[in-house]
Amino acid sequence: MKQVQVCIVGGGCVGLTLALGLAKANISVAVLDAAPTQASPSDDYGLRVSALSIASQTLLKQLNVWPHIIAERACAYTHMDVRDADSFGKITFNNEQLELEHLGHIVENDIIRFALIKELEQQSNATVMFDTEYQQIHQSESDVFINLKTGEPIIAKLLVAADGANSAIRKQFNMALSFKDYDHHALVATVKTKESHANTARQVFLPTGPLAFLPLSDEHTHSIVWSTSPNHCDELLAMDDTAFNKAVMAAIDGQCGLCEVQSKRVAFPLKMRYAQQWVNGNVVLMGDAAHTIHPLAGLGMNLGLKDAAYLIELLSQDAKEFASTRTLRDYERTRKLDAQKHIAMMQGLKELFEGANPVKKLIRGVGLSLVDNLGPIKHLFAKEAIGK
Repeated sequence: MKQVQVCIVGGGCVGLTLALGLAKANISVAVLDAAPTQASPSDDYGLRVSALSIASQTLLKQLNVWPHIIAERACAYTHMDVRDADSFGKITFNNEQLELEHLGHIVENDIIRFALIKELEQQSNATVMFDTEYQQIHQSESDVFINLKTGEPIIAKLLVAADGANSAIRKQFNMALSFKDYDHHALVATVKTKESHANTARQVFLPTGPLAFLPLSDEHTHSIVWSTSPNHCDELLAMDDTAFNKAVMAAIDGQCGLCEVQSKRVAFPLKMRYAQQWVNGNVVLMGDAAHTIHPLAGLGMNLGLKDAAYLIELLSQDAKEFASTRTLRDYERTRKLDAQKHIAMMQGLKELFEGANPVKKLIRGVGLSLVDNLGPIKHLFAKEAIGK
């Protein structure tokens, strides 16, 4: 039998960040994940990447994870270029305008995860158990009992569900969920371009959805996220490489020259999920188990890391009664409000930039141009975009 203060189910970036932060605050923690242990990052770029905000980078620096990430692979971006393909509107800004060293970093998720695991291995009060599934979860007034399929029991004061968008724990404890199908699929791939990306994160809003070009450590290589209708996504997947390269270059309006796909293409459906209840007794939700959001602004990972940061802060200050009802309600209330705000913002942006309605096109063109030419408003927009 193993006893810890916190058991986390889910060994993704968010769950591992929480585990590391708790361990460094002298809180004993165990992480369970059914997947195999993370392999060392390969020479090829991973398909899943995140645009880490400055706040997320600060958290990872505080946890001594950032040096591991930089030692592997990461790309600082210093410029952003956001434009509407169907109107004259665009916004551009850079780090110098905001008096920053950079606007953020593009990092492969596998590299973030590997760095977290390396640092967790140095913590004597943290146990990470991959290839491990639980069989049953029960809770009493003061403890949570997790029975593993191996027969070993774990007793914890708090169970954190970081087990993803289709969280089995959320379902087991009947934590209600709001749900909306965005009617978009996201196609991800790695492409090389003739021209350098110049450390610029680009996004163009097309009538069918946004296409993001995210710079990677090689100056000619980008990770792309193309959110589009399911039918158009199927067409893009069915194209041969030559046709796909032409489609990508046309969509980005040739900003970086000729495009050449370097990887397989993978697509997944996009859905908004929002848990109406984040706390049930001594069980709490975080990350994708609590909320998923459209990737058009690259906020998903950053929102999850903000969940982890706030829970670390609260639990490390819980001196009298660990994981008290008051503490967990504070976490739920604060993080729900932030998630609600960003979900509503992404829905509004998606609806505004979707389709070819002439009125919408005029609003988009005028609105983006006004923001781009009005210093104070542009400054606020830019700070929101980078999570500052």
